[in-house]
Amino acid sequence: MWSTGLPREAVAHRAELSRTRANAAVASLMEQGLLEQAGPQASTGGRRAETLRLARTLGVVLAVDLGATGLDVAVLTPDLRILERHAEAMDVRRGPGLVLSRVRALLRELLARCGATPRQVLAIGLGVPGPVDFDHAQLVAPPLMPEWDGFSIRDDLRADYAAPVFVDNDVNLMALGELWRLQRSLKNFVVIKVGTGIGCGIVCQGQVYRGVNGSAGDVGHICVDPQGPRCHCGNLGCVEAMAAGPAIARMATEAAQAGKSPMLAQLLDERGVLTPADVAQASRAGDAASNAIVQRAGALIGQMLASVVNFFNPSHVFIGGGVTRTGPLFLASVRQSIYHRSLALSTRHLEIQYTPLGDEAGVVGAGALALQQAMLQGATA
Repeated sequence: MWSTGLPREAVAHRAELSRTRANAAVASLMEQGLLEQAGPQASTGGRRAETLRLARTLGVVLAVDLGATGLDVAVLTPDLRILERHAEAMDVRRGPGLVLSRVRALLRELLARCGATPRQVLAIGLGVPGPVDFDHAQLVAPPLMPEWDGFSIRDDLRADYAAPVFVDNDVNLMALGELWRLQRSLKNFVVIKVGTGIGCGIVCQGQVYRGVNGSAGDVGHICVDPQGPRCHCGNLGCVEAMAAGPAIARMATEAAQAGKSPMLAQLLDERGVLTPADVAQASRAGDAASNAIVQRAGALIGQMLASVVNFFNPSHVFIGGGVTRTGPLFLASVRQSIYHRSLALSTRHLEIQYTPLGDEAGVVGAGALALQQAMLQGATA
């Protein structure tokens, strides 16, 4: 809402207050140092509207986006502008002790670079690649990170910070990041993350939908082939087992060893292993076997998404995660599969594209979660 500032009139409209009451509320918030002027908007022919935003002197927000194979941390202003950011490889299966120790060290470094202190931290948001009990900020039987089951991330970070800590599924945070970027102009859309796993963030009527226990959107375990390989969840033919990052790497290795791709075979000889990034590189270079792998993964994910589209009827499907580096061929395969398998009415106005926020979606969403929930806590205290 406040990421780029709001005109005073929009504040009144969104708060459902009369202009007089809204002006009084804004004046009070500015007097308390909670809001500040961000300059006038561009002229539309009359007097230029005054734009308001959360005061940057309030403090900072810390954002952490944990993936299965990497972490991304950032310090943001209250209007979600990134001040400092750092990303690096990290295997979450190494356990919460080691991973969170590194997170805390990086946050201290980034705060120091900003000239900020732990006392200036307003709130902390953290995304994780697994199902989260949102009220208790704990993972529940996460398939990709079993050592984290029931671990209190909130208590761990509270050792360094007095600020409130909020934890959610990483794809929910990507959805929240896009919702924030769009200033809630889209009410019903989904965000799909394709990485080591496959997950879905659902925005319904302008709110992130988490379900009864926080496990809504776990689409990676929708079956796309009853005769397919066994997934780590124990079932056969899950789309995650057949089209996520590890499956793409496995198909690439098989193609290289079978002599179907000299390019992949050379990369395998040089590096010892193949990654989805290698497949993307070879695909963009015109390698036929890599193109076939990308198209197959896209078609399977599109098959799963067709069920989501028929059920939910979203206006947009945003696709994020490491797969976005594959290029237009993957996106075209997803689109073709969705349009082929979905009802005509559900796709009449559907837009399918990569996430506009790109690789910033996770940390922006984590910052949005932290700020949103901290403000809600403050309002009900």
